[in-house]
Amino acid sequence: MTNNISRFSNFEETKTKKMKRTIIVTGFIAGFIVAAFMLASMAKIFNLNNYEGSMLLGYTTMLVAFSLIFVAVKNNRDKYGNGVITFGKAFTTGLMITLIASTIYVIVWMIDYFYFIPDFYEKYSAHELLQLKAAGGTQAQLSAKAAEIQQFSKLYRNPFFNALVTYAEILPVGLIVSLLAAVILKRKANHDKAIVSQ
Repeated sequence: MTNNISRFSNFEETKTKKMKRTIIVTGFIAGFIVAAFMLASMAKIFNLNNYEGSMLLGYTTMLVAFSLIFVAVKNNRDKYGNGVITFGKAFTTGLMITLIASTIYVIVWMIDYFYFIPDFYEKYSAHELLQLKAAGGTQAQLSAKAAEIQQFSKLYRNPFFNALVTYAEILPVGLIVSLLAAVILKRKANHDKAIVSQ
């Protein structure tokens, strides 16, 4: 009896470790995807001074990277959960992956920004002002925008504020995908029984 309990305990511990490993590996892969694209995108923008479509491509890449959450949740459900996973556990899996990937993204961005492209925001701001002027913005609007940019630029040089803003870019995407994955892939313990009885 004691041996059986010990074996079951060891099995559950091994299963938990494997599930955690899936989360960590998936988080790092997703983080690598978004960080690599961000670096390539920044290099292109800086060299060509062309910001058009960069935001759309950036968020599309985030969606592609976070789609791995579906793979991880399904893997943990089918391999280690006997085909069962609650909404809460599925969402937590997605949340952990999101936090790992987002942290990698934030760290890579801060290194790139503070050490390699510290004048990025100034160049982007100049681009925004040119767009506003081209759209027929008045001098008062241009002045107000310039003041707003200058104030934000000072805040953005603060590493803590910079990290918060960068997290705010990517976290919501991961949270939405995690929520969708939890809703779509959740499965109760009686699911299979219901299918068999039909």
